[in-house]
Amino acid sequence: MSGTAGDVIRVAKSQVGYQEGYSGGHWNNLQKYSPAVPGLEWSQNQAWCATFDSWCFQEAGMPKGSYPVTASCALGVAWWKNANRFSDYPGIGAQVFFGAGGGSHTGLVYAYDADFIYTVEGNTNSSGSAEGDGVYLKKRARRDTYVYGYGYPAYPTGIVTADPEWKNPTAPSQQEEAVALTADDIKKIGRQVVTGANGAKSLDDPTQEWAVSSFLGLTLKGVRELTADVAEVKAKVDSLAVGGVDLDALAEKVADLLANRLAD
Repeated sequence: MSGTAGDVIRVAKSQVGYQEGYSGGHWNNLQKYSPAVPGLEWSQNQAWCATFDSWCFQEAGMPKGSYPVTASCALGVAWWKNANRFSDYPGIGAQVFFGAGGGSHTGLVYAYDADFIYTVEGNTNSSGSAEGDGVYLKKRARRDTYVYGYGYPAYPTGIVTADPEWKNPTAPSQQEEAVALTADDIKKIGRQVVTGANGAKSLDDPTQEWAVSSFLGLTLKGVRELTADVAEVKAKVDSLAVGGVDLDALAEKVADLLANRLAD
């Protein structure tokens, strides 16, 4: 199955590190995305964050007409609202819009938590500018007034979203669509935040900001693995006949198992 949130995110992440042209001492917005999107060839040398998102949807195999093909963030917002697929809440694979009316900048959400969204953005830089030099991974506060809202693509399995009112046409597969924030992603974000595009600080230095985020990210990974172990134990318990089972002893063994996992 193509055209899923996972496909869009993989395409977008594959471009992290790409930079636009540089001439006369300036970045010039010359990039590969405008000529590759039918109808947007004219946008070469213009701000290209929205063009980048259109290119990602296209390359991921999403059907034509299921996403906005535009170089304008404002028109992108209007397209999603007209399709009744716009929300104040983040979703995996959603197109996020920034600034007044969503017209300043845009990107693609690949993960979110209670406080932050994690995005791939074109035409930005290490500081998160709306006019930058390349494709970057960014981490932004969900409730920052700069975050305007989100367009929800009609993915085949629905969209994983924080919106309590959103009704998916089909039940999404959490495992398929939710793309985990990997330790490598966290390091890339940290590299941009701590050192900037041309920084020379060592990523092995534990005093750097990214080290804390990496620790938290890896801890989250461990919790997820532990959750899987608990689910496995529960499945085994459910398969047992209740009669003749010493549940107190079984509970003690489960507690020992969890303690050993945490110790590791």
